[in-house]
Amino acid sequence: MRLVRSNLQRLIRRPATLVTYLLLIGLILLIYLAIVVAAQQAVDPQSALASRLILTFPDAWFLTLSMVVGLGGLLAVTYGASIAGSEWAWGTLKASIARGERRAWYALMGIAGAVIMAWAGTLLAYTVGIGAALVGANVIKATSDTLLDPANAGQLVVLLGRAGLAIAMDVAVGFTVATIARSQLAGIGAGIGLYLGEGIIGVFVPGIIRWAPFAAVSAMMSGADGALGEAAVTSTGRLDPGTATLVVAVWLVVACGLAALWTERAEISG
Repeated sequence: MRLVRSNLQRLIRRPATLVTYLLLIGLILLIYLAIVVAAQQAVDPQSALASRLILTFPDAWFLTLSMVVGLGGLLAVTYGASIAGSEWAWGTLKASIARGERRAWYALMGIAGAVIMAWAGTLLAYTVGIGAALVGANVIKATSDTLLDPANAGQLVVLLGRAGLAIAMDVAVGFTVATIARSQLAGIGAGIGLYLGEGIIGVFVPGIIRWAPFAAVSAMMSGADGALGEAAVTSTGRLDPGTATLVVAVWLVVACGLAALWTERAEISG
């Protein structure tokens, strides 16, 4: 806990934390602004209806969560890579080891600190998104049966838990890539490449890529975009949400293990 607390105190003051938070919140607000404008100016009735549905509760709870996790995933990868890369660039890892910290434990606590900060940013962005949806619904006079249907409350809680797991894995993957690269810029670049490259490769080998980390996150969060039920998931060739959740958890453990092992065996000089 001492290392986690120390990491959190450092991360709160890091520019990367503030920039990541502001970027995610800014993107969410811009998207909702575009949705409101589209709903007001749409000539096609179907387009106007689609825009209004996004702002209609209780569905907006799920759609906003899907949006936050989708946008926040890439930011979480780059955030984890930024934090891990700075340990090598700034020499803080070497200084901590010199003080007697265990290498593997230090890496794991670094991931834990970054994950907690990413969770805080995700929750903040989700809160802002819900607020934006409420304001947008009021502007376009979108009517809702109820703010939150009790029948869907359990599903929302489950999806919030899955969102936390998804963000944790994204951070851990970025952290591990940067740890292996021993560079902040190389880690961020490689993390982005993995995130975007997975989608491209998936066009050619969908049966294999669906087991990849970010594809598994998409399948795990399938209920957040309204695609409830295994039939909707199966038709897309994705894993079912339950299996995808297990796959994401495995990738999280693998990423943490690799980061710890690489840090334990790395040659630290200079």
